[in-house]
Amino acid sequence: MLAIIGGSGLTRLSSLEIERREVVRTPYGEPSGTLAYGRIGHQQVVFLARHGHGHTIPPHRVNYRANLWALVKSAGADGIVSVASVGGMRDDLKPGALVVPHQIIDYTWGRLATFFDGGDAPVVHVDFTEPYDRALRERLLCASDAAGLKVSGAAVYAATQGPRLESAAEIERLVRDGADIVGMTGMPEAVLARELKTPYAAVCVVANWAAGRGDSASSIRFEQIEAVLHESMGKVRSVIEHLCTATV
Repeated sequence: MLAIIGGSGLTRLSSLEIERREVVRTPYGEPSGTLAYGRIGHQQVVFLARHGHGHTIPPHRVNYRANLWALVKSAGADGIVSVASVGGMRDDLKPGALVVPHQIIDYTWGRLATFFDGGDAPVVHVDFTEPYDRALRERLLCASDAAGLKVSGAAVYAATQGPRLESAAEIERLVRDGADIVGMTGMPEAVLARELKTPYAAVCVVANWAAGRGDSASSIRFEQIEAVLHESMGKVRSVIEHLCTATV
């Protein structure tokens, strides 16, 4: 069972033949919405919209623990693909580009970021040297090639708190830190998947230049972001379809 977490611009999968929907309760509260089960090709898939129906849940309010628990423990997912929109900070990562990041820098704060949160259970540390699963990343890149799409296979994702976008000075700091793209939902999603011992990888759409970069030197135009997401999410759907129909 492959889990797909849809972000901004991807609230449903048109190619998913939905067989049933399920409302799930978890020890960590309610996930962002119902789980949609079905098939893409020969692959069983469960889909969850990260921001809920109508995109009403901001990044810092997403119940990441409930989402990951529902997908892995309730649905039985043995792999998770996250879809997210990001801002581009590297010259070659312009709006419309697709990226499969390989590293994360976490700038979020105050989020419930672990399943091992004290109590009577012993402290557990997980190895996060490679935050994204190498094999699943490679499958995404192969699926992109099969779809005839150019995808960047190496980028450092900076996870920021949101929901506001960053200042130009903050983006300069992220660039100095070595980040290439910036988003608001990459953490703690990735580490929670690691705690559940479930392969996790992301495919990101560069929706806009980050503040102060490219043509956003003075401001970011949200109508342009919507147009880019509308066009680019079709490419993401194609990648997912090829991922699900590939012979592993």
